[in-house]
Amino acid sequence: MGLIFRRSKDLGRGVRLNASNRGVSFSKRFGRTTVDSRGRFSVRLFKGLTWHGRLWK
Repeated sequence: MGLIFRRSKDLGRGVRLNASNRGVSFSKRFGRTTVDSRGRFSVRLFKGLTWHGRLWK
């Protein structure tokens, strides 16, 4: 089992700076939808269920 590193810092107004083993990215929350700088998004359908997708590859 590998070692996983993940940190995030809230920058205010729904913006978050994320750092992990794969690098650094930003994410922005719009209501129930979150979009990040790597082209991924997630939609919270209801408590405990989230749908993930990609905007581009």
